[in-house]
Amino acid sequence: MVPLLLVLLLALILFGAGFALKALWWIAVIVLIVWVLGFVVRSADSGGRKGRWYRW
Repeated sequence: MVPLLLVLLLALILFGAGFALKALWWIAVIVLIVWVLGFVVRSADSGGRKGRWYRW
């Protein structure tokens, strides 16, 4: 009974970790797309050159 519970617990942990890693990959892809779009769509400042689209 104990080995069965350990196997089920291990499967649950691995499933949870896999889901979390997949979610983190999607978040990383979305952040990368926003970052690249920031370089494409950055606005020009008063001097006519491209400014930074972020504040810092």
